[in-house]
Amino acid sequence: MSTDLPDVSGLSIGILGGTGDQGKGLARRFALAGHTVLIGSRSPERAQEAAGSIGPAARGADNATVAAEADVVIVAVPWDGHRATLESLRAELAGKIVVDCVNPLGFDKQGAYALPVEEGSAAQQAAAVLPGSRVVAAFHHVSAVLLLDPEVEEIDLDVLVLGDDREATDTVQALAGRIPGVRGVYGGRLRNAHQVEALTANLISVNRRYKAHAGIRLTDV
Repeated sequence: MSTDLPDVSGLSIGILGGTGDQGKGLARRFALAGHTVLIGSRSPERAQEAAGSIGPAARGADNATVAAEADVVIVAVPWDGHRATLESLRAELAGKIVVDCVNPLGFDKQGAYALPVEEGSAAQQAAAVLPGSRVVAAFHHVSAVLLLDPEVEEIDLDVLVLGDDREATDTVQALAGRIPGVRGVYGGRLRNAHQVEALTANLISVNRRYKAHAGIRLTDV
């Protein structure tokens, strides 16, 4: 696999919805990798509390401040607030790489299942709402439990990175590789994000059956 990816070590990373386990876990790993991390929330107090639990490389603020200040912004908000959050931040996110890791899932007695999305996927919804941003889909299958566990030094995982802007997907692949053990792999155009988001439901089923924190590895690349 080509290693011709950009140097992203100096980029600051904003995480919208950074007070949830997924967002906070990613924030923790990027802070450990030496990045300045900005945690966003509707509540600045909650964001500051989450940042305090990570350390001096992280700071918390409201979502708009984080969206405006960070070089790259990861969207880790709950699905039911996805569209409204992004619509409210259209100006702040203009021109930026926006990484959507939201999985539109429902849960019932049979477990997790993928929800239909009018635009096709959460990432495509983000692209429709943010026409001035460079939307990339990635980080869907990363276990929050492993991200947050201080005993876990490396995470055995390939992150599928999808998007229509080659420079943006290269940047996000390189960012994925900043987490020890993780590799970013180009996974196609944004129109193919649906099945990547939906696959999370299958992984949840795997994890429940085998009491695991399963991820994905791709062969022969």
